[in-house]
Amino acid sequence: MAFVQRRKGPDVVGSFGLLQPLADGSKLILKEPISPSSANFSLFRMAPVATFMLSLVARAVVPFDYGMVLSDPNIGLLYLFAISSLGVYGIITAGRSSNSKYAFLGALRSAAQMVSYEVSIGLILITVLICVGPRNSSEIVMAQKQIWSGIPLFPVLVMFLISRLAETNRAPFDLPEAEAESVAGYNVEYSSMGSALFFLGEYANMILMSGPCTSLSPGGWPPILDLPIFNKIPGSIRFSIKVILFLFLYIWVRAAFPRYRYDQLMGLGRKVFLPLSLARVVPVSGVLVTFQWLP
Repeated sequence: MAFVQRRKGPDVVGSFGLLQPLADGSKLILKEPISPSSANFSLFRMAPVATFMLSLVARAVVPFDYGMVLSDPNIGLLYLFAISSLGVYGIITAGRSSNSKYAFLGALRSAAQMVSYEVSIGLILITVLICVGPRNSSEIVMAQKQIWSGIPLFPVLVMFLISRLAETNRAPFDLPEAEAESVAGYNVEYSSMGSALFFLGEYANMILMSGPCTSLSPGGWPPILDLPIFNKIPGSIRFSIKVILFLFLYIWVRAAFPRYRYDQLMGLGRKVFLPLSLARVVPVSGVLVTFQWLP
């Protein structure tokens, strides 16, 4: 980010600042956890753990190669969408259990943001499922052997990527914990490992959501071209490279675009993405039914 923005970054700890994340992690682990005296202690401690655990549980249905998946049910994509929707409960619990009006208002703002974009994400997933047919994560990837679904559905892919930015509270939609504000949001009362778990959950969600993006649009683990040089690379490596590219997109957007105002953020979700995603379902399904192209 510092290179993109042409500014100085953390370059003191280790060579070129590569050990800075380890130093920050060690600092958060060693700090004393402080709880507000009027907080609900059990819920206050449970909220960051729940947020982090949900991002790990959802990885069970993300396939890295054919057969390289922890669980591959027929409703894998719906399971992933359901688990990602549960993340809002950890944020609401954190804001309410802190017994602070600032944390509670931040939690409400974050929950409203996440819920408003979940509807458009669901309609986008319906559009993709209509085209590929199966709801199984591995079969969705195998259905794109002829052509990636991201090519004919490129506008849907762009809306999905932007909605995922808002869903994971990443820039330019990182309003729940905007560093330019004096109050951080729902996690303002957290310190030490509690604060670290929220940020670990956020970055784990970034990695998690890059997996479905890779499976739904750029074809997953199969090679780009059926050539010997590409076939020698393991499928898990090809999948991981695509995931890293989506993660780079997250960081690039954060470095390049300014933050939205809250009314602009909610207006984009309700007035632009929701009608566009709904309008996309009707013509796509109509074309498939008319020409008998339904899978």
